[in-house]
Amino acid sequence: MGQYLLSVHTVEGEVGDPMTPEDMQQSWRQIQVLEEELKSTGAWVFSGRLHDPETATVVRMSSGEVLTTDGPFAESKEHLGGFYIIEAPDLDAALAWAAKVTDATGKPIEVRPFWSEAQAEEAVRTLGGPEG
Repeated sequence: MGQYLLSVHTVEGEVGDPMTPEDMQQSWRQIQVLEEELKSTGAWVFSGRLHDPETATVVRMSSGEVLTTDGPFAESKEHLGGFYIIEAPDLDAALAWAAKVTDATGKPIEVRPFWSEAQAEEAVRTLGGPEG
C-alpha cells in the first residue's frame, strides 16, 4: 500500500453557476458520503480544507535570517484549496479515488504519491548520505 496526496485545486475568480442553499447542502452531503466511503474502506488517512490564499504567510531564509511575507508563495490564479491523504494499493486505485473527489467537489484533483521509506533510504544511499 502506498500513500497518495489528492490535492483539490481552486481557481481564483472562477465563477460557476450560483448555488441555492439546497444545492450547497447536496454538495456537502456528497462530500460527506465520499469521506465516509474513504474511511470505511480504510483508504482515508487525513484530509483538510484550507482558508483562502491571501491568509497565507511564506517563511524563508535570507542571508541567515528568517523572512516572512504575506500572501501565497506563488503568484497564481490556481491555489490549493484542500487535500486528502489516502492509502491505495497503486496509482490506478488512487486515480479512482481522485475521480470520486473531483465528482464530489467539482474541482480539479492532482494525485501525487508519497515517497516510500524504501525509496527514501535508496535516495540517501545513492546520494552518499550519512547512511551511504
